[in-house]
Amino acid sequence: MVKNDTRNLHLQLRNKLSLPLFTGKKLEGDGGAPISVALIDADSGDAVTSGPEASIKLDVVVLEGDFNKDDGENWAREEFENYEVKEREGKRPLLTGNLQVKLKAGVGELGDMIFTDNSSWTRSKSFRIGLKVASSYGKNTRIREAKTDAFSVKEYRGQGMNYF
Repeated sequence: MVKNDTRNLHLQLRNKLSLPLFTGKKLEGDGGAPISVALIDADSGDAVTSGPEASIKLDVVVLEGDFNKDDGENWAREEFENYEVKEREGKRPLLTGNLQVKLKAGVGELGDMIFTDNSSWTRSKSFRIGLKVASSYGKNTRIREAKTDAFSVKEYRGQGMNYF
């Protein structure tokens, strides 16, 4: 019997973002915890803690909030990248800070990141944070990207106001 070497791996965020989000404020997880990501073997549900994939670099990107693929779905990398949001023309980069994550034993933490613009100008009026492999590891290993739930980013100067 020939063993199929294709591995079914995906990135998974281990905690949620602390909301609400404002421009100029550091992104963090619930309760102020660092935002953590793990590499998961989709077939077993186990974390991948060894092998070349367990120490890959990831890029942090901003996605349109209406990327509504369910975490159980297997989307194509191109489909994910079609939802990436870039800064408005003439503006600073939309997300600044440490936009790469290095996995160590299959786990990584997102560094300091700050939104420089609100989400009111986008199609869905919201964003998602996405994580994708920075460089390809060969044809046999497709590592599916991770994404947060959709959220809106409000202007910092409106932080004192209540939003309902």
